[in-house]
Amino acid sequence: MNAQTVALEQATIRQYCKQLRTPTIGAQFEKMAEEAVKQKQSHVRYLEVLLGAEVEERERRVVERRLKEARLPRIKTLEEFDFGQSPRIAAPEIRELADGRYLQQAEPVVFIGDCGTGKTHLASGLCVAACRQKKRVRFTTVAGLVNELVEAQHHNQLGRLLARWARYELITLDEVGYVPLAEVGAELLFQVIADRAERTALIITTNLPFSEWTQVFPNARLCKALLDRITDRAHIIETGTESYRFKRTLEKRQKKKG
Repeated sequence: MNAQTVALEQATIRQYCKQLRTPTIGAQFEKMAEEAVKQKQSHVRYLEVLLGAEVEERERRVVERRLKEARLPRIKTLEEFDFGQSPRIAAPEIRELADGRYLQQAEPVVFIGDCGTGKTHLASGLCVAACRQKKRVRFTTVAGLVNELVEAQHHNQLGRLLARWARYELITLDEVGYVPLAEVGAELLFQVIADRAERTALIITTNLPFSEWTQVFPNARLCKALLDRITDRAHIIETGTESYRFKRTLEKRQKKKG
């Protein structure tokens, strides 16, 4: 077979790959074919490796897309979390959550602790783990979500926005307790949480014990109903009062002095 014929066949294969939307095969079939000849692989083994590369790349792109859609402020993984600096947090419990059973059973996860104790890092890490499982995830602060809901209501787009949030398989609401909510905002937030109860998973981080949530949700009846939905079947994890970030800063300063 002359070089012109080979080049024509390769161009045809690339065109087929473009039509079939298999770009990885189109990019790698020639190189893998040469490798298969060197290793004396069968045609079936060559095809298996080639298709496996396409599947692996597609899965990588899905995870990449899920991470982008999640809108995490920073990509923080559980592998990066220093459990040795946070003795109150049980590493086995967090790793078990990362396996995703709480997602399948639509169980809430609540991280309670003071500022700097790792709540947001752990919540972000669970979001990353869920994205790796190809789940649709969205991370937001409570204030950010409430502002979005109020604005949508003002423009008669609330139904559309609620439908979009309902499509996520996991929502993380960060910083409950940092900003008191007006009654209309609290009611809209309740609607989002109530719609998800027992259907899809929810992660919440808060610096307030549940007994003080009326500082954020001044309507006592609404606050009680909200807590009822959040805490039902929830994994409640206390991260403590000693700031991990502050401790880390002190250690860095001590190293510089040393």
